[in-house]
Amino acid sequence: MNLASLRIITADIKRLVQFLENTTNFRAIWYTEDFAEITMGSSTLAIGSTRTLSFFGEGVAQPASNKSVIIEFRVDNVDLEFERIKNFVHDIVQEPTTMPWGNRSLLFRDPDGNLINFFTPVTAEAIQKLK
Repeated sequence: MNLASLRIITADIKRLVQFLENTTNFRAIWYTEDFAEITMGSSTLAIGSTRTLSFFGEGVAQPASNKSVIIEFRVDNVDLEFERIKNFVHDIVQEPTTMPWGNRSLLFRDPDGNLINFFTPVTAEAIQKLK
């Protein structure tokens, strides 16, 4: 089994896709006006508008209500990424900090309040774990 994608449901898909394109430096592919995907290597971040929920049933998901998931991106240099995004990301939760498990981490929120973590392994153990 392989994790194929992570999907975010949003009430403002254009705003969220633009934010994610800017923060990841990857372009989305729009399949309909209500569904886009950003593919990075073997990972895909899917973004669907609330209108896509009608296919799954009422009440199955609610936009801007995530309180338990952090979307994580391994980056080459978290400090450089912070410098690149800090002028347009308005909700920085944690500036680059080296965590006890050996990753340097930058935590921020997207416009819907979802937590995003950019991280770079910096200790020998963290680097080895992700090889």
